[in-house]
Amino acid sequence: MQTFDVAIIGGGIAGLSLAYFLSPHRSVIVLERETALGYHSTGRSAAEFVLRYNAPEVCALAAIAKDFFDSPPEGFSDISLLKQRGGVMIATAEKASRLEEVFRSELAFTPELEPLNEEELLARVPILKPGYAAAAFYDPNFWDIEVESLLQGYVKGARRNSAEIRERHGVLSASHDGQAWIIETSASPVRAKTVVNAAGGWVDTTAEIFDVKPLGIVPHRRTAITVDLPEGVDVSDMPEINEIDEDFYMKPDAGRLLACPADATPCEPGDVQPEELDIAWAAHYVEEATTIPVRRVAKSWAGMRSFSPDRLPVIGFGPDRPDFFWLAGQGGYGILTSPALGALAASLLTGGPQPEGFKAQALNPEKFSPLRSKT
Repeated sequence: MQTFDVAIIGGGIAGLSLAYFLSPHRSVIVLERETALGYHSTGRSAAEFVLRYNAPEVCALAAIAKDFFDSPPEGFSDISLLKQRGGVMIATAEKASRLEEVFRSELAFTPELEPLNEEELLARVPILKPGYAAAAFYDPNFWDIEVESLLQGYVKGARRNSAEIRERHGVLSASHDGQAWIIETSASPVRAKTVVNAAGGWVDTTAEIFDVKPLGIVPHRRTAITVDLPEGVDVSDMPEINEIDEDFYMKPDAGRLLACPADATPCEPGDVQPEELDIAWAAHYVEEATTIPVRRVAKSWAGMRSFSPDRLPVIGFGPDRPDFFWLAGQGGYGILTSPALGALAASLLTGGPQPEGFKAQALNPEKFSPLRSKT
């Protein structure tokens, strides 16, 4: 049985980004239960990169990650990883004062913000229903992420460094022989000195397999739909539309309009499917806020966003097992933060220096430690 320094459980963006950053320094194997990498949360993301409007720690991680997205290592991707989209923040009359507060506070971080009157708003987003938004502003700092190129860049880079990535290797049981973990999978056993739990919505159940106490990380279902556009309507260059309190957002998607009702319903980990009520809410917002009639829903899907109790990622060695490492709880931010969190996890696993950017952002990695709830 081959022994690896590190076995990473989970072949989504979290596990694969870690494999990329760790494989130059350690022997690595990635164990993925599905037949394809990035099948669950990664493959169902709306692929948005934004620098603001999240928790301060997430915003700092995004700022750190931006350098990687803008200038990835040579050979990582044949195309740019980000495509500028821009975004408009809108509010109805009842929420106009709330939008003004957000606009004033965000100006300190993003002086490029532009307040928009209705004429200017409709010029940028002509599908909006006149009179729906009583207040709005434009933020240029929204981008679409080329998720598949990012994912494959991590995979190819890890494999160049001799990392093994095995699909159809769901973890069934685990034991310890005094020196390393013996991991029984649905295909073949694996031996590893350290295990990384990057199993997405399954991280708590995975911890239990290794007799490690769960951390209370809960997957939440989020729904999206796409709808057809009337003939002659092209939204390919339109900015993303965000409701000020995140009741919904919409953006172009492969010639259609994507709409999300921003639902966050706790669920069991699995191949989650959208609920009819959430699909209906998404369609409702399209018809309420835009001039696009929803004659049919072209596609609907749901993904999992897994959150820790304080809604921050969990990165570090387990409090009860120094050979069990958590890379979990990325919520809806796993893709946009993956260059920062993958590099951070690799540095913690190797005892290497803190990745570049954390000091500049005054971001203490201990904020993400599994021990934080005990201090």
